[in-house]
Amino acid sequence: MTAGLPTTASLGVVAGSVILGVLAGSAAPVLARRFVAVTGVHGPLGQAGVPPRFAGCFVLPTGAHRLPMSPAAVPRWPVPALAGAVVFAGLAVARGDDPGLPVFLLVAAIGLVLAVVDLICLRLPDLLVAAAAGGGVLGLGVVALATGTPARFPMMAAGTAVSLAVYLTLAVLPRSRLGFGDVKLAAALGPALGWAGWSALGWGLALPHVLAGVTALVLLATHRVRPDTPLPFGPAILCATWLALLA
Repeated sequence: MTAGLPTTASLGVVAGSVILGVLAGSAAPVLARRFVAVTGVHGPLGQAGVPPRFAGCFVLPTGAHRLPMSPAAVPRWPVPALAGAVVFAGLAVARGDDPGLPVFLLVAAIGLVLAVVDLICLRLPDLLVAAAAGGGVLGLGVVALATGTPARFPMMAAGTAVSLAVYLTLAVLPRSRLGFGDVKLAAALGPALGWAGWSALGWGLALPHVLAGVTALVLLATHRVRPDTPLPFGPAILCATWLALLA
């Protein structure tokens, strides 16, 4: 912890973060539409009852579309705005004395867009993942140099390496449902978890599977999905990272 910084987030920081979170959450669905694919559709638009905004999201080798969830389940305002407010407020309260807070908020804003895209069509666009990774590494690197804490660099590198190794191993296991987009996202969030310490890294690696498992069980119990329905894993990784940073 840097000397001279407050031990708790001020009301001004929290209030400002909430406002930024509302704006980021409100913009997430708008920005996500730019990353919902317009290519890759096999067959005429609307085939198999697919709504136009889902066209190109996900296509089976046979050309039949599959959707991760019903169109009604796609988050709409004010849900994303509220989610952004909660995410940003939580980071401000938990990390208000951390000079890396602005970087965490930046990565969180990108994460909101990634979550919406993945919920819509099971994709984690490389451009957004790269933006999250670049923002985290460059932002936290600048903060480490500015605050005279170069010891953060090995932890950031360790967070990236461990996250990549764990998710890559899980992704290549037989019958694994993890995609390489999930692997890249986990690695992109590794620097933030490494910055926060080994405990945060451990929680950030373990919690996604708990969250995804509980969500799948609830959806199955309520007959919202079938056992073979593909579900997005990116939101679980993002949510787990957020929770780990709050600890």
